[in-house]
Amino acid sequence: MNADNVNSINDIWSAVLEILSTKLTSTAMTTWFTGCTPVEINGSDFVIYTPTGFKRSIIVSRFSETITAALSDIFSTEFNLVVLAGEELDAYKEGKPDNDPLPEMAGYTFDRFIVGNSNRFAHAAAVAVADKPGNVYNPLFIYGNSGLGKTHLLLAIGQAIHEKNPEANIVYIKGDEFTNQLLKAIKEGSGEEFRMKYRNADLFLVDDIQFIAGKQSTQEEFFHTFNNIYEANHQIVITSDRPPMEMSLLEDRLRTRFEGGLLVDIQPPDIETRMVIIRTKAAQLGLVLEDDAVNYIAETITSNVRQIEGVVKRLTAYKEILDSTIDTAAVKRAIKDVIRIGTFIPSPQHIIRETARYYSLKEEDLRGQNRSKNTAMARQISMYLIRTLTNLSLKDIGTEYEGRNHTTVLSSIKKIEELIQSDPQMAITIRDITSNINAIIV
Repeated sequence: MNADNVNSINDIWSAVLEILSTKLTSTAMTTWFTGCTPVEINGSDFVIYTPTGFKRSIIVSRFSETITAALSDIFSTEFNLVVLAGEELDAYKEGKPDNDPLPEMAGYTFDRFIVGNSNRFAHAAAVAVADKPGNVYNPLFIYGNSGLGKTHLLLAIGQAIHEKNPEANIVYIKGDEFTNQLLKAIKEGSGEEFRMKYRNADLFLVDDIQFIAGKQSTQEEFFHTFNNIYEANHQIVITSDRPPMEMSLLEDRLRTRFEGGLLVDIQPPDIETRMVIIRTKAAQLGLVLEDDAVNYIAETITSNVRQIEGVVKRLTAYKEILDSTIDTAAVKRAIKDVIRIGTFIPSPQHIIRETARYYSLKEEDLRGQNRSKNTAMARQISMYLIRTLTNLSLKDIGTEYEGRNHTTVLSSIKKIEELIQSDPQMAITIRDITSNINAIIV
């Protein structure tokens, strides 16, 4: 079998039947597999359909091991065989729309999380929390660099708890969104509604908590929200790009509460785990990759699972849209599309966006003429970061801010440089924003 010819669910099923035909008689193939069609790959489930319940019972009892072994040979990963019969196909399709309380949880399950030495402890802790929410490891604090699976574990906990208790009140929020919603509630006079939404959560999932550090009113509100949920013995799960002790702007009373639970970190996966991730993601997308392609991706992208998944998605697009052969050249092209080989140079737009987000401002605030102290500082920092992180001239930087002249830009940059030398807090702020800028989402 030529793996380059396998790219769709029908191609995969044809390859499976080809393997079966070498092990079964032509009569058996005709009797049991005529009218049998593939439906989809859903996580680790390979779903097929056969017209009658009798055929289904035979396929399951006699041939399921052979079929799953064939799938394992093709993809080098394990699958479960799901066989639908009769009217079950229509019911299956009708039941596909996600009924989760949070659309963010769709697709994030424990069985789709690849476990390796770098994340085994974090995964085990997440499973334990999902099994007994509020009783063990509360809060659970997961930290690590961008793209390693923190959000996946966070939302997988939500999925697992929802499956066991569909009535559970699950609330998910990102750190910067918590700030934005609080400011909106204060402005609109809906503070009580805001508090009720979060403080009554059975499961409180908070992603990227680092964005509330340094925001006094946000930390005050989050402190009381945390206490209400914790004292009710309801579960709190938090993710961050760093441990609490490294958040210098985080209030001590929040830091001690975060550290009072279980802190677990996720490290970049080793090469064996990266190879499993590549093969599994490819299998989920109906794509077969040759060993050389898998090895090249695993050896090139070493620290970001999200980028690995991005490469596989692009290879799938090459195969399906361009009918392109998935060789090493295609892999190199896909990698260049996803990551910057060598030094990453962010765009000025990205720098302005991340700086504005850090200060809970809009991009147009930084680009425009707003002269408030907070906005002016954010604007000067963004100019400094564009100068240090890109190759743009002072004149080109000025064009990003409604045509400000190079003298104004230079003055802003010098001011930030002086503050970095004299104010340790400014150095920390620059580091934090730079970290957010480099956390590119594929």
